[in-house]
Amino acid sequence: MRDHACFAAALLLFCCLSGPRESGAEDDLSARINRIFTALGDDKSPGLGVLVRKDGRTAFERGYGVRDLRSFAKIDSQTNFRLASCSKQFTAMSIMLLVHDGKLRYNDKLTDVFPDFPAYGKAITIRNLLNHTSGLPDYEDLMAAAEKRKGASIWSDTHQIQDAEVLNLLEQEKAGKFTPASQWSYSNSGYVVLGLVVAKLSGKPFREFLRERIFAPLKMSQTIAYQEGQNEVTNRAYGHSKEGDAWKQTDQSPTSATLGDGGIYSSLNDLAKWDEALAQHTLLSENGMRLALTPAQLTTGAQPQWPANSDRAQGTPVAYGFGWFLDPYRNYVRMWHYGDTSGFHTYIERFPADRLTIIILCNRTDLDPESLATKVADMFQSAAH
Repeated sequence: MRDHACFAAALLLFCCLSGPRESGAEDDLSARINRIFTALGDDKSPGLGVLVRKDGRTAFERGYGVRDLRSFAKIDSQTNFRLASCSKQFTAMSIMLLVHDGKLRYNDKLTDVFPDFPAYGKAITIRNLLNHTSGLPDYEDLMAAAEKRKGASIWSDTHQIQDAEVLNLLEQEKAGKFTPASQWSYSNSGYVVLGLVVAKLSGKPFREFLRERIFAPLKMSQTIAYQEGQNEVTNRAYGHSKEGDAWKQTDQSPTSATLGDGGIYSSLNDLAKWDEALAQHTLLSENGMRLALTPAQLTTGAQPQWPANSDRAQGTPVAYGFGWFLDPYRNYVRMWHYGDTSGFHTYIERFPADRLTIIILCNRTDLDPESLATKVADMFQSAAH
């Protein structure tokens, strides 16, 4: 009995001594993170949402600025941003779920799914589409060529290209940019096609597959693949760009309606659930995810590199799996992705071994969320040494 009393007293003393100290350390960390972002949004300007998760829980979550310049509603954890290319991780997961279901194989050819696709599709595998080694022409280049031939605009912010039209443009081509798996080239075309693959093999619209197999099971109740007239974005952030000293809403472009490459809207709250599902292997086993986290290999044996006319320095090495870049950061294992579209910049960065995730969603184009996330990562990693 005396031992129990002594233990209880010791435990109480420990809690009294350690509790405030730990709380103080957490408050200090939050204050340091906040200082990185606090000047980047006010109650009259678009801004950003920031989420930091460490060891399976939220270490920091805050909104800065407003969702739009009509209501001036503040950005918070429920605000839904267009994810742009951060959508690709969900498209890749959809394909992996179909493979898990036995409805698809990674070595299946594009022509196995779309028999009417031209002959150059016979050499393109699902794996090539996932890891950007397909060589599919860029659909924005094909749009420009089609408009040049017509001598007039075909698509606009209000008459946007649809997924089926992207496939049609690709089917009018006679060859890809290179032999599949001989080079690496980031391809929005490939991910639009992957969304169409999901729709065809599942027998339901891509947005519905995402909802039924990913968003609903994970209780990501606000996250959608947005299609005008089919669903609505709640608590929607609208995209903006700065022109001189003024903000202009630049929320849509001619390519804003495509889905698999960038059409998903989500919030910090829902993305925390997504991060937890990835950590716990809720949707796929660790083995099922392994290929997604394996960098693309070229048939030449060369290291994949960023090509010319990309947003990175030409010749810089690149590692890409299925919907994730896999380049390490200062020798820390990392999976990450950026998103860049009309009015929005987004960034999701995960350090799985360190159980650290940083998510930054901006509804303005003058911010670089990747460099901001790096500052947060440096803070945690320096504290670990």
